[in-house]
Amino acid sequence: MIGKQIRMERIINRTTGKTIIVPLDHGISVGPIDGIRNLRSTIQKVAEGGANAIVEHKGLVEDGLRGSGPDIGLIIHLSASTNLSPKPNAKTIVCSVEEAIRLGADAVSVHVNLGNGDEKQMLNDFGRISYEARSWGMPLLAMMYPRGEKITNEYDKEVIKHAARVGAEMGADIVKVSYTGSAESFREVVEGCFRPVVIAGGPKMDSDRDVLEMVKGAADAGGAGVSMGRNVFQHKNPTALVKAFSAIINEGASVDAAMEIMRAVEKGEA
Repeated sequence: MIGKQIRMERIINRTTGKTIIVPLDHGISVGPIDGIRNLRSTIQKVAEGGANAIVEHKGLVEDGLRGSGPDIGLIIHLSASTNLSPKPNAKTIVCSVEEAIRLGADAVSVHVNLGNGDEKQMLNDFGRISYEARSWGMPLLAMMYPRGEKITNEYDKEVIKHAARVGAEMGADIVKVSYTGSAESFREVVEGCFRPVVIAGGPKMDSDRDVLEMVKGAADAGGAGVSMGRNVFQHKNPTALVKAFSAIINEGASVDAAMEIMRAVEKGEA
């Protein structure tokens, strides 16, 4: 599987085995929100910060092509739904692995919401995509969320542990889940999932320290990094925030040290 190994090194830090992924696929779900209107500018900022990869839908690839600047991996998202739908948690497949390869993707991703009436179809789609990705030597990122009629708390440790395990057992190479709120509880998620686990950012947070504390907690628990969208691309300085993430994830920096890095970048001193 040398093809997969080569592609994996385009979306992770080959030295540390950790990754910083910035999803920019929100437009289908919620429309052209702040931070993803000027795609090239946003991609340039996160690439300069040291992000390993971005996630886009197939129609954005050309718009995000920069032609210069630091390299950054491309993950094509294969799932979609809109908030206009009466069933926004029902994700459907809108792109194939083969089409993603033709677009130059280094990896593909799928989104699965567990615990709702459409889980059966999403798992079926996941299984098919997993097979296709394995056949083509394409890394697969699985975004696993417990969201639906049977879920009372989507951040509960037990359901997130279950969601992460499903992602691994279905063949994902990287599993994305929500953070459980503490390093101690998230360690159980990581230990129960035999694939690299990255955390989602969730809704935009007001405090940089809160974001960095979450990243630090996940890193201390053995997490493999982040896959964070709005908290990055809607930040006043995405480059500074991504550099702070990298210090924590790849170098084991403290939150205070990461905050200092952010301040230095914002002042043009780093």
